Amino acid sequence: MKNIPLLRPNVILILFISIIIIITTGNQAFTQEYKIKTIVIDAGHGGRDGSTHGLYSTEKDVALKTALHLGAAIEANMKDVKVIYTRSTDVFIPLYERIAIANNAKADLFISIHCNDMPVYRSTIVTGYRKGKKGKKIPITETVSRKSTSTRGVETFVSGMGRLNEQDEVIKRENAAIFLEDNYKENYEGFDPNNPENYIILSLMKNTFRTQSLKLAKLVQDQYIRVGRVDRGVQEKSLAVLARAGMPAILTEIGFISNPDEENYMNSEAGQKEITDCLLKAIENYKKGIEG
Repeated sequence: MKNIPLLRPNVILILFISIIIIITTGNQAFTQEYKIKTIVIDAGHGGRDGSTHGLYSTEKDVALKTALHLGAAIEANMKDVKVIYTRSTDVFIPLYERIAIANNAKADLFISIHCNDMPVYRSTIVTGYRKGKKGKKIPITETVSRKSTSTRGVETFVSGMGRLNEQDEVIKRENAAIFLEDNYKENYEGFDPNNPENYIILSLMKNTFRTQSLKLAKLVQDQYIRVGRVDRGVQEKSLAVLARAGMPAILTEIGFISNPDEENYMNSEAGQKEITDCLLKAIENYKKGIEG
């Protein structure tokens, strides 16, 4: 008879907690009396974590500018909603603290704002030749780095387990900030962004707000499409900043900072207003749908 592998105690505990959360919150989270009262806006990165950059601007600065504009718009147009920022200045906030701010405030929505980027590709090119033994031509090579500057568009993410072997650039980039934190191993209980097995544990702690997160993400993308942005869709990714959210939570990439046109757009007054209007309208539509 084959030995049946046993689950580790910490995995069993997480499974148990996840089931309890689903049972206790799943049926009461979105009743007719439910109101959107508190929204946490998260400006991605910050401080020593600048993340990606364009020709003249950084993701952390563009994200902060957009977050502050969105918060002001919500306060001006949704008087019954309280806005909380994870950061309002250029400071480094660990990922676990960002979602803790939302959880501790019993927030109804968590919206994380980021800029997208294309990865750098390295290739080897032949720059010339030199003579070898017996006059044989030997190529002289050089490694060059290239990045696409034409890719554009907007996409919005919700937390998802993903495939075990899925370690794409979005996950790596957005989770890389973990390594900048002091005592990151303790803060994330051994979570390693490069180990796909850890995403299973984090994903089990997600509760029944997945459906609502997908709804909000779709509404955000609909608004981007309305103003003519290139739609890259709604996707589920194992992003640490969303994994432990106790409310509907999304991460929206407002454009490619590696694309000069989109960098200019995101830094312009008109672009900032359009992005803010899209996010505000999506939140208003979501709130209306929830509250009836």
